[in-house]
Amino acid sequence: MKQIYVINENQPKLLLFFAGWAADETPFKQYRPKGMDYMVCYDYRTLDFDLSIFDRYRQVNVVAWSMGVWAGSLILSQIPGDKITSISFNGSTHPIDDQEGIPLATYQATLDGLTPASLQKFMHRMCQDSNAYKALMEITPRRNFEEIKDELKRIKEQYFEMCGDYSDESIDDKVIDDMIEKYIDKYEYNYDYALIGKNDRIIPPENQEINHEEAANLIITDCAHYDEPMFRFLLQDAWEMPIDDFLWHLKRMCIQ
Repeated sequence: MKQIYVINENQPKLLLFFAGWAADETPFKQYRPKGMDYMVCYDYRTLDFDLSIFDRYRQVNVVAWSMGVWAGSLILSQIPGDKITSISFNGSTHPIDDQEGIPLATYQATLDGLTPASLQKFMHRMCQDSNAYKALMEITPRRNFEEIKDELKRIKEQYFEMCGDYSDESIDDKVIDDMIEKYIDKYEYNYDYALIGKNDRIIPPENQEINHEEAANLIITDCAHYDEPMFRFLLQDAWEMPIDDFLWHLKRMCIQ
């Protein structure tokens, strides 16, 4: 996993952002959270993470998006939560799952059919409309296609190595159940705020709701999977607000 500082000014607080699959810092380096250092994490071909950054800061505010919700949960489940505020957006802590994440058949079809052209179609599906897609193309990640494809493959391999490949009929059901139980015991993490876009066409919103049913605050919005105004709020504007204004804004965006 890459950990890239966008702002590194020895501030007492850190905004830690776990981006999604195929991402890098390019679409997110425009944001400037006030009074904070700002780090973007991406590239989940490996899950290595320098935990020492948590010792450097008095407060760590975490935003996780898409596949970063899973990657972030693996890290945050190992860290005392007394100085962490965490927000997930359009993601699942069980990312490849027929009930709680991306259905396995959909994930496998995306992986098997991934080409530069299909990647562009995927990115278009992430967006609310053509204008949002065109805006994303101006700040699209600058990563090699083969690297991105390998990342999608490695995410699946690593996830199933940890919690068991339930699609493999050669593995006894009890073995899978034991692996899932151990995975939950070690890595289960509930975000403080879980934001779900009802127009998400990548991870079914109803699956996200099941996954985040234990979150302290579950908020349904009208966002697509990628939503620039939401990122501007989560990665910049929210941290300039007094807590009352922050909570009011979250309540206002909730459409339930």
